[in-house]
Amino acid sequence: MACMNNTPPETAALQTLHTIFGYEQFRPMQDEVVDQIIGGGDALVLMPTGGGKSLCFQIPALVRDGIAIVISPLIALMQDQVAALHQNGVKAAYLNSSLTSQQAAAIEQQVRNGELDLLYVAPERLMMVRTLDLLEQCTLSLFAIDEAHCVSQWGHDFRPEYIQLSILHERFPNIPRIALTATADEATRKEIIERLALQDAKVFNNGFDRPNIQYRISENSGNAREQLYRFIRNEHDGEAGIVYCLSRKRVDDTAAWLSRKGLRALPYHAGHSNDVRQQHQERFLREDGIIIVATIAFGMGIDKPDVRFVAHLNLPKSIEAYYQETGRAGRDGLPSDTWMSYGLNDVITLRQMQEGSDANEAYKRIERHKLDAMLGLCELTTCRRQSLLRYFGDTLDEPCGNCDNCLTPPETWDATVAAQKALSCVHRTGQRFGVNYLIDVLRGSDADRIKQFGHEKLSTYGIGKEHSAIEWRTLYRQLISHRLLNVDIGGHGGLHLTNESRPVLRGETQLHLRKLTKKLSAGKQRSKTPFGKTADTKFWDALRDKRKQLAAEQGIAAYMIFHDATLMEMVDRRPQTLDQLGLISGVGAKKLEAYGDDFLEVIAEYGNEVSDEIINDTTDITIQLLCKGMKPLEIAHKRELKLSTIYSHLADAIAQNKVELSDVIGLDEKTLKVIRFEIEQSDGGKLKPVFEALGGEHDYGVLRCVKSDMAIGSG
Repeated sequence: MACMNNTPPETAALQTLHTIFGYEQFRPMQDEVVDQIIGGGDALVLMPTGGGKSLCFQIPALVRDGIAIVISPLIALMQDQVAALHQNGVKAAYLNSSLTSQQAAAIEQQVRNGELDLLYVAPERLMMVRTLDLLEQCTLSLFAIDEAHCVSQWGHDFRPEYIQLSILHERFPNIPRIALTATADEATRKEIIERLALQDAKVFNNGFDRPNIQYRISENSGNAREQLYRFIRNEHDGEAGIVYCLSRKRVDDTAAWLSRKGLRALPYHAGHSNDVRQQHQERFLREDGIIIVATIAFGMGIDKPDVRFVAHLNLPKSIEAYYQETGRAGRDGLPSDTWMSYGLNDVITLRQMQEGSDANEAYKRIERHKLDAMLGLCELTTCRRQSLLRYFGDTLDEPCGNCDNCLTPPETWDATVAAQKALSCVHRTGQRFGVNYLIDVLRGSDADRIKQFGHEKLSTYGIGKEHSAIEWRTLYRQLISHRLLNVDIGGHGGLHLTNESRPVLRGETQLHLRKLTKKLSAGKQRSKTPFGKTADTKFWDALRDKRKQLAAEQGIAAYMIFHDATLMEMVDRRPQTLDQLGLISGVGAKKLEAYGDDFLEVIAEYGNEVSDEIINDTTDITIQLLCKGMKPLEIAHKRELKLSTIYSHLADAIAQNKVELSDVIGLDEKTLKVIRFEIEQSDGGKLKPVFEALGGEHDYGVLRCVKSDMAIGSG
C-alpha cells in the first residue's frame, strides 16, 4: 500500500490509521513523527512502552512507496508484530533463523517482487552481504531501528551488532531512518545519535511517564515469597503477570512454589532448552492468567498488552533495567501494578558481581553509579515516579499519588547513633566479617565463634540489643546503599569502611534513614473485571470467550484479535451494526470484515441485558456538558472517554431531538450539503465509503451525527 490518488500525505496517514488500525486519531506526538518520516526526514523517538511507537513507522511504511525494513533484536518480537500486522491486512514478513532456507528464499523473492510493505530483520541478518545486496535491488520506504538503546555499550541490553547499523546511512543515504526506544537517559541518547549517525535527525521526546502503572517497593523482611503470593491472590488473581528473579535456581523454586499454591506459574531462563522456553512463552502469550517467573532473559520484545503486574523478588541492576522490565505491565493503558521486594543479600550480591567482573574500570564505575541510583530509588521517602522520571531527564510537577510513598508516606528516623554502633563494630572486628556475624556481636550473642575470636571483649559487644536482627540487617543494607560500607570483592561478604563513613563515626554528620516497613503497602483493591454490574461482567466474559475461541482457531494470541480496551468499549457502547462496530477504537476494516459478525452475535445475546436507564444516564451527562458550552473533544477529556464515545452519545441525542446538529458541530451549510450528498450515495448509508470519499477530512463521529440529523428530516 502506498499513498494513492494524489491524497495529501497527512490525510493518507490519518486514513491509514483509521481504516487499517481502527483508530480515530493519533496519540500525542505520533502525528509529528509520522509527518517527519513521510516527508523523508530522520527521527529519534523516545516514547514510553505502550505509547504507540510501532505506528510511528508502520503508518509511514504504508503511505510511502516501497518496502520498510524494520531492525528488531529478537525473533519473538518480529513474529508477534508480523502476526499482528497480518490481522490488520498488512503485507509483512520477517527474515530470521527460525525459517528454513526454502522459506527464507520465498520471502526474499517477495521482497524482490515488491509484494511486501514491511520486512522485519535482526541486525545480524541485515549486515549479511546477501541481505544488503537484496535491499540494493528494491525500492525502500524507510529503515526503522527498534529498541535503539541496544546500541549503547553502557546499557543493560547492549547488542554489538547494533553498532554496525551506521552502514545504513552510508549505503542508503536518501532513505529516512527512525530509531525508537522507551529506555534512554541523556548519555544513551547521545550515544544512539553518534553511533547511528543521526546528527541531523529530529528528536521526539514524548516523556517516560506511565501513569497507569502503580509502583511499590519494600525491603524483604524474610517472607517476600508469601507477600508476593498474597499480592497476586488479592489483586491479580487469574491475570497475566511476570515475576523476575536474579538466579535460575530462584526462578525454578518460585515457579514451583506458586504452582503448588494453585497459580498457573511457568519458569523461564537460559538454562532451559529452546523448546521449553518457546513452549512457556507461547502459553504466556496465548492463554489467560499465566504467570511467567523468569530471569531478565525473558521479556524484551514481548508485545503482550494485558500484563497486569510485574514483580521483582530481587533488586534490578539499574533504573534502566527496572524501567524496561516494569514497562511490560499495562501496555494497553489499563491500570497495572509493579511490585518489588529486595534485601541486603541482593545489595551484597550485586556489589560483588560488579567488583568481581572482568570489565575495565570505566565500565565498573558506570555500573556502580547505576546501582547506586537504583538503590536510591528503593530507599527514597518521596514520590518514586518523580525520581524515576527525573533520572531520564523528565519532570513531574506534583507527586503522582500512585506509588507506595504517595499512598502510604514512609516514616524516617535519626539513625546516627545506630549507624555509629554498626560502623564501629565493623572497625573493631577487623573489617573482614559479614552482616550476620556483626549483628551477633552487636546483640551480644554467646556463639562459640565470637568467643573463638575474643570479640565478646570488644566495646561494641552487646551494645545493640535495643534493635532486632531484622532492624540491624535493614540498617546495614542502608549503610551499604549509601556507600558508607563496601562489600568484600573476594566473595565472602565481609564489610569494610569507606571514607564516607568517617564523618558519621565522628558525629559530624547526622544520618536520617527510612524506617523498616513491615510489609508492602497495599494497593487499590481491584475486582477481576473492570465492571461492577453482573450484566456487564457476563457480557465482558462472553466477549473474551469469543476472542479466545477465534484466536485458538488461528493459533495466535487473543490480543491480536482485539485488545482489552477495544472489548471494554464494546461493553460501553454496545454497537448494533457493522457500521457502529467499525467506530470502536481498534476495529480496522480487515478486522471488521473478519470478526464483525461474530462479535455482533455476542452483543446481541449479552449486550442488551443492561437497562436503557444506564445508557441514558451517560448520554445525559454528555448532553449536560454540551449545553454548558463544552465542545465534544473537551467533554471526552473531562469524562475520560474516547471522542468516538462522546460522538455516539451526541448522535443518539440528535436522533431523539434532544440537541440540534448545529449544537454539536460547527460546519457551514455548504460543507454539510457535501456530506449529506455522500451519505445519500453510500450503500445503505454506510459511513466508511463516505469517510473515504471525503478524503478522511471529517471524523466518523461527525458523519454519524449528520446521518442522525438526516434520519430525523426524512422521518
